[in-house]
Amino acid sequence: MLQTPQELVERYQREGWWRDTVITDYLDRWADEKPDRVALVSHFYAHDQTTTLSYRQLLRLVDRVAWALLDLGVEPGDRVAVQLPNWWHFTIFYLACARIGAAIVPITPIMRHLQIKLMLDRTEAKVMVIPPRFRSFDYGAMMEELADELPSLRAVIVIGDPTPNGMLSFERDILLQRTEVGRSAEELRKLRPDPVYDVSAICFTSGTTGEPKGVMHSQATIMYHSRALGSVLGLTRDDKILMGSPLGHYTGFAYGVNMPLMLGSKTVLMDMWEPETAVRLIAEERVTWTMGATPFLMDLTRANVLDSYDVSSLRYFVCAGATIPNALVEEAHQRLPCRVISAWGMTEDGAVTIVSPNDPPSRAAESDGGPVPGMEVRIVDPVSRAPLPTDTEGALVARGPGQFVGYYKRADLWEEAYDSEQWFDTGDLARMDEQGYIRISGRTKDIVIRGGENVPVVEVEEILFRHPKVMEVAVVGTTDPRMGERACACVTLVAGERLSFDELQAWFDKSRTAKQYWPERLEVFDELPKTPSGKIQKFLLRDWVDARHE
Repeated sequence: MLQTPQELVERYQREGWWRDTVITDYLDRWADEKPDRVALVSHFYAHDQTTTLSYRQLLRLVDRVAWALLDLGVEPGDRVAVQLPNWWHFTIFYLACARIGAAIVPITPIMRHLQIKLMLDRTEAKVMVIPPRFRSFDYGAMMEELADELPSLRAVIVIGDPTPNGMLSFERDILLQRTEVGRSAEELRKLRPDPVYDVSAICFTSGTTGEPKGVMHSQATIMYHSRALGSVLGLTRDDKILMGSPLGHYTGFAYGVNMPLMLGSKTVLMDMWEPETAVRLIAEERVTWTMGATPFLMDLTRANVLDSYDVSSLRYFVCAGATIPNALVEEAHQRLPCRVISAWGMTEDGAVTIVSPNDPPSRAAESDGGPVPGMEVRIVDPVSRAPLPTDTEGALVARGPGQFVGYYKRADLWEEAYDSEQWFDTGDLARMDEQGYIRISGRTKDIVIRGGENVPVVEVEEILFRHPKVMEVAVVGTTDPRMGERACACVTLVAGERLSFDELQAWFDKSRTAKQYWPERLEVFDELPKTPSGKIQKFLLRDWVDARHE
């Protein structure tokens, strides 16, 4: 499974970046040393309630769920898919998988039938964990429809009621069964995964070919990400993180679940992002830092209740996923007590670059930072791959111990992404200044990033192309002050036909794809700009769209 060359494995181990530790080693340590220390505070927006778990309670739940997974036929190396909001249960299942050497497949709640079938089928997941309903969507009904199409799936575990027939209740069938009784904890410890060679997580990211890619991370890479970012920010066990970003995204998973557990600190989880609630939780839990895309920063900065609570504990807002507007950075520094820290990364590599807390506050709006300890970045000519001079736009490549260990069942994609010196093509365009800091300036890959969420352009275009009124299709990103980009559908139509935006929305509703992928604008053209070879020139199309709305 591991696609990292052996010479790099040995190098990262020799240099101390990849260590012989897994996340459950830290769980055992903190449960022994600080058993009553709060590990998790999980806020449920619908009920305005929180569940608090100590490290002692966390350990007991993890071992119980680990035994339950074993009883369901999950073996070391198997995959367990978890599609949950930011609930404490996500953390439990991640740790239980790590305990028995299984790999978690984190999935964001926005994913629907098309994406779920592909992910579960591709990974051959034996278990799926879901809420019954969340934000008006019926996950149980979805899994009932998909069950017959997923031959590897042995069980669906539902958190809460109702539990559809044939599925397992987490509360009744897992927690109340006391599967650990009469079993030795040492038996579980023997299943400890190899930190380097065993895959611990498969995180799907939108591809430019229309096919989501399963990004594999080991405990070595996940733990590296936590240590690297933590060292830059100077985080300790006394820090407390608020995480509103989905745990199904790598940001939430690596830095909202794994990192605080490694540090022995506290995580405050929000299952639905609501700025006023976030402000209150920061004040009540004395949160010291948080991390999210630009919309989270904007919402927090402009929260109506900000002046009504003491949020002085907040030291850092790490903003990643899209460029931060200068005006927003200035506004945030006026209204929030914290430093805004800009960072850049991706599912494949975690956080690769970050602005130092010692830099001037304005640096967050000017740069995406320099490499975190251990990582390297370079700006190269997109064709020749030759390094380019300072302040010259080119393709951004990266390498280092934070890089993923392969694409699941797609070693060919790994080989395409790397050159002979193991530089990874990120798909982004950037410039580098004299300090070695980068600034993302565009993308070489065909993708739209909406509020930190990658929109799979090819997949969306394929759905559009099936519409009977549509002749040609191109989806481009248009600038948005809050989300960074929004997807705009640019089409030509069959002669004599008309297409409304409402018709477009109804068409995507029938497609059963994630709503966040739906185009949020429709522009109809007589023709689309093309090269002599017939390729649509999206850079011109973006200008055309912008010109229509000036």
